[in-house]
Amino acid sequence: MRKYYQLSLSFVLLTLFFSSTVYGQALRLPENNNFVCSSGRKIGVTDIEIKWNAPGVKGREGKIWGTDVAYFGYAVLGYGSNVESPWRAGADECTTISVSTDVKINGKTLPAGKYALFMLLTEDSTTLIFNKNTAAWGSYFYRKDLDVMRVSTRQKKNQPNLIERLTYQYSNQTENSIDVSLDWERWSIPFKIEVDLKKTTLAYLQREMSGAIGFDPASLEAAAAWCLSHETNYEEALNWINSASDPALGGLKNFRTLSIKSKLLDKVGRKEEATTIIQTAIENASALELNSYGRQLLMEKKITEAMAVYEKNYQKHKGAWPTNAGMMNGYSAVGNLKKALEHAKLALAQAPNEQIKKFLEKAVKTLEEGKPL
Repeated sequence: MRKYYQLSLSFVLLTLFFSSTVYGQALRLPENNNFVCSSGRKIGVTDIEIKWNAPGVKGREGKIWGTDVAYFGYAVLGYGSNVESPWRAGADECTTISVSTDVKINGKTLPAGKYALFMLLTEDSTTLIFNKNTAAWGSYFYRKDLDVMRVSTRQKKNQPNLIERLTYQYSNQTENSIDVSLDWERWSIPFKIEVDLKKTTLAYLQREMSGAIGFDPASLEAAAAWCLSHETNYEEALNWINSASDPALGGLKNFRTLSIKSKLLDKVGRKEEATTIIQTAIENASALELNSYGRQLLMEKKITEAMAVYEKNYQKHKGAWPTNAGMMNGYSAVGNLKKALEHAKLALAQAPNEQIKKFLEKAVKTLEEGKPL
């Protein structure tokens, strides 16, 4: 029995020796390619995440692109599907990209989901390939029939800085787009991701408002305000603000909720109701709220309405801060710089902090020079 055990153990050890020699890739030592998960980016409500393994240049500068490391065109890699395969855009397991909503990549629509990212390299251009098989080892198991989208880009070569480890970087983010690039050695392969901010955010709000958060007045108010500011979905937004301002549902009839409701009523053509609601809102507003409302009307070029709000605020709150600042802005807008200067000096004496004091000192100086604010 002991002899049999020794023979069996020897066989197992021998098998492990040959396995580790022939299939050495199974052992991943610390100095091998680094696995990286990007911190991701959020554009509006859209989450973007890229995961990849980062090979190093390791002294191969000038011997990366167009070689066996990152080959041009297709290559038959053996194993797996044993078909012509594009480059895996990284190392080891396939690179993946996840987007939580539909996006556009260089102008072409990519549905929400998780995809393997491959790259078909040539000397001067690159085709990005988004594929359904996200569990594959690199592109050894590539199947063209699982491609979801292909889009072209042009790489930037001979970059001034050597990038030792392959990385995906984000830059130039706006409210509806972001630039992404694969950077390695002295190449950069860029592409742009864009989202339909209004469409994706509205879909998110509608989904959230139909769940437990749809019972929260503050959330309902925020959703309605977003629709108003982005000029969309007025009827549903009106339902949301009705609930947010209904005391029976835990809401508050304050200046903010009522002013949002008034503007939404105006947007759907219910102008008489809108006028009644905003008058109620003004009667219940604080000095700061009325001042802010007047400033908003000025920005909308509604100078007469703004002046009426500033005068109402001044009378109601007996010249308290910030009513003089409002009168200053109102008189400046209608061209009465003398009266604007009077109220500017009164506001300066009432300034609640150093920052506002400096602002009003500048306003006084501008008006003394005979210039409108």
